Amino acid sequence: METIALTINGRAAAGACAHRTHLGDFLRDGQGLTGTHLGCEHGVCGACTVLVDDKPVRSCITFASACAGSKVVTIEGYDDDAVMRELRAAFNKHHALQCGYCTPGMLATARDIVLRLPDADEATIRHELSGNLCRCTGYMGIVAAIRSVLEQRRPQGGGAAQATMPAPRAFVCFTPAADSAGEAQAVAAATDETERSADKKGWSRIDGGFSVPFPVDEVWRFMADLPAVASCLPGAALTEQDGDRVKGHVAIKFGPMAARFNGAARLERDDQNRRGVLKGAGQDSLSNSKAAGDITYVLQAVSAGETEVLIDLQYSLQGPLAQFSRSGLVRDFVRRMMADFGKNVTRKMDPSLSDSERSKVTQMNPVSMMLGVLWERVKRVFGAGRD
Repeated sequence: METIALTINGRAAAGACAHRTHLGDFLRDGQGLTGTHLGCEHGVCGACTVLVDDKPVRSCITFASACAGSKVVTIEGYDDDAVMRELRAAFNKHHALQCGYCTPGMLATARDIVLRLPDADEATIRHELSGNLCRCTGYMGIVAAIRSVLEQRRPQGGGAAQATMPAPRAFVCFTPAADSAGEAQAVAAATDETERSADKKGWSRIDGGFSVPFPVDEVWRFMADLPAVASCLPGAALTEQDGDRVKGHVAIKFGPMAARFNGAARLERDDQNRRGVLKGAGQDSLSNSKAAGDITYVLQAVSAGETEVLIDLQYSLQGPLAQFSRSGLVRDFVRRMMADFGKNVTRKMDPSLSDSERSKVTQMNPVSMMLGVLWERVKRVFGAGRD
């Protein structure tokens, strides 16, 4: 057991909890905030959505101890929020609730849509709501309520009825990949690709990197070999290549999430700055989820025989799997994949190994990887407690 202190709905709060206690249970059982509803308790239905440091999260799969020192807002904490007042009135007017069980999480998501996507149309709203499940309404009233608030605010320029809290930043929607000419123009026009990518509306970002014990020029040449690079990424396989364009698939499994995204990508390389951008999009045929992403990598020479590879992943996920992109566990999972990718690159480039040994790259074991990620988070929690 440990005692954690945090801010809940604008007031200081503290309570004792076990390390494995989830935030949803901490709020309901320890703080009496029963407006946070627990449905599936697997991070799928979205009923438990709350804000943590202005970011929507699934409280049923977020550890309470990981939120120590954070600001948490539940459905009970929106009394002074202008957007939420408009949404509550709209939900009543358009009959956007029946049993009401999904409503707290649905309102949190609706607020995020209004603040982050003021020009959203009905299709975008439905994409954004894909991570919040309702068993009663058929979603018609919910969509109508959100549309009415968006339309009501547009003539005001979005500035007359601002919320009292900063806008959430994490919920994502799918943005169709631009055509090749458009991508080339965007790359040529951008003076700072990293900043341009970070500003993409509705996209999420994960930074990471790794080091390899080889000169920077050798690593740069290796990174141009797309089939070799793909063979180093756990779960990835190429089926076609035409110059800097490739087609293939990436298989992912993490806890309850399993998907195989089939798609295409294009590589842009800046030899002078040793910088590349891989832009792609794909779709999972089972869940019908769609993904788009830009992977920017920059090579820096640490020494004559060592290179650091810095990776900036910008991505958008739409569909039933979108809720998983909001979990901190998934972010740790992606960083773990980056580390394994770095190990595979090192093995693939090692001239002292035989061809058969270089081909034996580390394959992703979803069980061991998930346990490893969880263990790292537990260690951080215990480490924070000792400081």
